Amino acid sequence: MSKANFTTALEAEAAFYQALADGNFDALMSVWSEEEEVVCVHPGGPRIVGLAAVSETWRQILTEGNRVKIDVSQAVVSASAMMAMHCVFERVAAEGHLQRGPTLAATNVYVRGPNGWRMVLHHASPVPEHADFGDLSPRVVH
Repeated sequence: MSKANFTTALEAEAAFYQALADGNFDALMSVWSEEEEVVCVHPGGPRIVGLAAVSETWRQILTEGNRVKIDVSQAVVSASAMMAMHCVFERVAAEGHLQRGPTLAATNVYVRGPNGWRMVLHHASPVPEHADFGDLSPRVVH
């Protein structure tokens, strides 16, 4: 299977969230870098390092085509020619459920390589429900 060539980090991020919504493991993994230096932290989980381990955690999450609805908001983006960091808020619900889970703060890091932009880090953590950060968020860094 040939991987898509994401021409921007935003394009790679859109493909990542679409793959989650579709429950499509192959599409999700096509966003990730094929390098071993990838890291993933699922909410409340340990740090997962290495492509094989990261891949296995996503395989388990997306078993039997499980789909999730994710609303992504309040992006803070910092980018250069070769690296982009997107900090977003996620609200997740399982397909068929109306109630969303807690708000998650997610950081997605993408690196530009010879085959376009690829994810090297996804880290999502719960945000306290009554957190008020006032003017500290959202904003664009670069």
